[in-house]
Amino acid sequence: MKTVLKIFLLCLLPAVSMAQIDPTWGYVTVQQADSLKRSVQTEKNDTLKMAAYRSLGFYYQDIKRDSGLYFHEQQLMLSKKLGMKLWQADAYSQAGYVLNGLGNVMKSYEYFSEAMKLAGDKKNESDNWRPWTFSNSKNSYEARISILGMNYQMMGNVWVSLRELEKYKASLQEALKLGQSINNGKVIYLASTGLAFVMPPDSALLSLKESIEIGAKAGYNRNGFSYLFIARNYGLKGMLDSSLIYLHKSIARCWENKELIVLPLAYNGLSDLFLGQNNKDSSLFYAKKTIEIVQRIGTPDAELVGAYKRLSDVYNLNNDKDNAYKYESLAYKLNDSLKNARVTNLTEYQKFAFNEQLRLKKLDEEKTAYANKMNMLGLFALLTGILVVALILFRNNRQKQKANKVLETTLTNLKSTQSQLIQSEKMASLGELTAGIAHEIQNPLNFVNNFSEVNKELIAEMRVEIAKGNYDEVNALAKDVEDNEEKINHHGKRADAIVKGMLQHSRSTNNATKEPTDINALADEYLRLAYHGLRAKDKSFNATMKTDYDESIGNISIVPQDIGRVILNLITNAFYVVNEKKKPPSPKGG
Repeated sequence: MKTVLKIFLLCLLPAVSMAQIDPTWGYVTVQQADSLKRSVQTEKNDTLKMAAYRSLGFYYQDIKRDSGLYFHEQQLMLSKKLGMKLWQADAYSQAGYVLNGLGNVMKSYEYFSEAMKLAGDKKNESDNWRPWTFSNSKNSYEARISILGMNYQMMGNVWVSLRELEKYKASLQEALKLGQSINNGKVIYLASTGLAFVMPPDSALLSLKESIEIGAKAGYNRNGFSYLFIARNYGLKGMLDSSLIYLHKSIARCWENKELIVLPLAYNGLSDLFLGQNNKDSSLFYAKKTIEIVQRIGTPDAELVGAYKRLSDVYNLNNDKDNAYKYESLAYKLNDSLKNARVTNLTEYQKFAFNEQLRLKKLDEEKTAYANKMNMLGLFALLTGILVVALILFRNNRQKQKANKVLETTLTNLKSTQSQLIQSEKMASLGELTAGIAHEIQNPLNFVNNFSEVNKELIAEMRVEIAKGNYDEVNALAKDVEDNEEKINHHGKRADAIVKGMLQHSRSTNNATKEPTDINALADEYLRLAYHGLRAKDKSFNATMKTDYDESIGNISIVPQDIGRVILNLITNAFYVVNEKKKPPSPKGG
């Protein structure tokens, strides 16, 4: 936590109602926050109001994000009005962090980009009002570098939202480098904690514990997220008792320091852990705590999907089908909404990147055009004004035509790329099914080939025994050949059944008819197809499959290919959820 700086107000500033609270503290208590809110209503000095809004923004950004965003936006408005560039960079950075948490990734990216420009400009070090406000900096240079470092650290959250892990890692490494250059413990701690997110469990545990010590030496103890990361890595190592201890430490520290934004992750971790131990009551309790905190903070959160899923699982175990279905539906709808939001964010980011390229290109063209214009004026200074104007108009017209052609070509390329992406998605789906079929057919073919080789050897031995006149051994060998032929025939029929089943799957269902079908066998077949299809697409994917079929159900009258598609989609979605739950949580900004 930032060290609370208890100082007197500058003598040049009026002693007003804020005199009892230094508005540059950053993190404040509940009582101090209430006092600041009352004070800004009557405060006349914009500089003091700006600093107070910053403190209020810090107080609310992790417990009620809408309010946190409002106060940081107020800080931004006043810093622009006062022309304080470093305060403006800080406001953009902190508001960007809150916007990303609210799911507005594109606006967050724009704010971080603005902060990067301001904090990256050395000229803004002249903005030296209270530099110690920014991570206890000693001077304006350190203040600028600390703001820049924190901006890189928090911008990592945007790259996680956009699934750009390499950019995330590079951003955190730059933050760490900047923090080390000015020996700023807070920046070093937050960057090190974020980098642990992409480390193996053993390395991550060592790094996290070292970074906690660094933060503590700097007086920064808002480390609920670090304890959560430690719990996560112990869980990955299978050390569930240690994971449980650190989850409780994380929750205690989050409540102590008002890091409510971390609590859904911790509560969900506890719910998942207890569900794995078949402790249904505790799992249910912490899943509900997750929902309560997410709703309190007021932010869309993927952890809410996990909480709904766990509630559904627990209610299923309790045979409460109505509630199980209710929360399964809520999980599905929210997950679908979050997926759509991610697609929207990615699309907007791509549009932004494309427009930024066009803007830079236009700036370059304008610079080139200006230079050419000056050259022309120098070379043709003796020509009449009419001729100069005519040449300029002609040249500008041609540039517009070229620009229009470039835009037309770009639009054509974008449409072509979109078509290719759609076709690639279709082929990927077909590829998953094909991989499953190939694996299923390969097993019986291997048996056929192996028993054929064995029979060749047995026949050769039989000829030797016939020559010797040892007919008892010949009969025994003949019996072995006969047994092997039966196995070859069995596995050949198995391969034939697989092929027929796949032809049924791909057949148009317009004229399909119902037929008696072993639903257990059908479900088992498509379970294997889904598993091997995903394994072919992603070698790192794995899942434990347990089946419990009702053998008394017998054959039922269905259209096998239609029901098969439904089973395949359900199981593929289930595998996807299992794979998503294995992925690590998103890191937290400062």
